Amino acid sequence: MLIFARDMIHKGAKLITHPLMGSIKPNETPFRSIIVSEGEGTSLDIESLVIIESSIASAEKFQRDNGVPEWNENILDDFRFVDLKLFESAYDSINK
Repeated sequence: MLIFARDMIHKGAKLITHPLMGSIKPNETPFRSIIVSEGEGTSLDIESLVIIESSIASAEKFQRDNGVPEWNENILDDFRFVDLKLFESAYDSINK
């Protein structure tokens, strides 16, 4: 997901939410929703690029140093729920 968001930023999209929002470490959950604007294709948003590149590096470091746990379906459902709530909260604050 982070790489996909980075590719969108290279095409002109801008980050709307921080890729590492919430307090769950990037190696601990397989779910991480990110809101980006539609790419306009005209200019690269440097701030978005710096944030996404830093987030990718952080996620890779956590995965390399700590591994990725194998969660059972009940725990994965909990992570899905947390991601949904973070997404809804971010979406609500954007649309106020």
